[in-house]
Amino acid sequence: MITQQYGYYDEILRKFGNANVWKYTNDVFDTLPLAGLIDNKIYCLHGGLSPTGISFDEIKKLDRIIDVPREGTLCDLLWSDPEDRNGWGISPRGAGFVWGFDNSDEFVYLNNINFIARAHQLIMKGYNWCHNKKVMSIFSAPNYCYRCGNQAAVMIVDDENNIDFLTYEAAPKEVYKENKNEEYFHVKYENRYFINYFD
Repeated sequence: MITQQYGYYDEILRKFGNANVWKYTNDVFDTLPLAGLIDNKIYCLHGGLSPTGISFDEIKKLDRIIDVPREGTLCDLLWSDPEDRNGWGISPRGAGFVWGFDNSDEFVYLNNINFIARAHQLIMKGYNWCHNKKVMSIFSAPNYCYRCGNQAAVMIVDDENNIDFLTYEAAPKEVYKENKNEEYFHVKYENRYFINYFD
């Protein structure tokens, strides 16, 4: 599984001493929706586009309650990445594809959406527009793998589809030392505090 390649499996082993949590979270991930639409204008998913040219209706028909295969449409939707190019290319991840400006333009036009919002790609400032604002990448894991020093972000969409971004950093190391078995971060947005807690 690709989650074994990018640190999640190792992190679970380090924290819990066995792979049970990794197995259970993968079982849950294997049932989550592949994509969603915000007000029929913002297409949201984990990875990206697929050269199969799948439509929204076809995505709804995919058998989701399975382990993600290493190739095919399901894999592409979860693991593909945008790249500064035109056309499709082989992904260095070993799963999914890379896609270009022309693929984004075509997908946004054919589906009458504003843009694609996607994740899973390390972005140092937490979020990044590309492909002439047709693709937004959002990364919500601060200081990825405890060594990247990146910010993280959350996209906020209001009732009129205006968007804003909330960025945050990992909790200071002093917090980790005081709470050895707990990790959390807190952020302030419009005078409200959000706390994410993991244990």
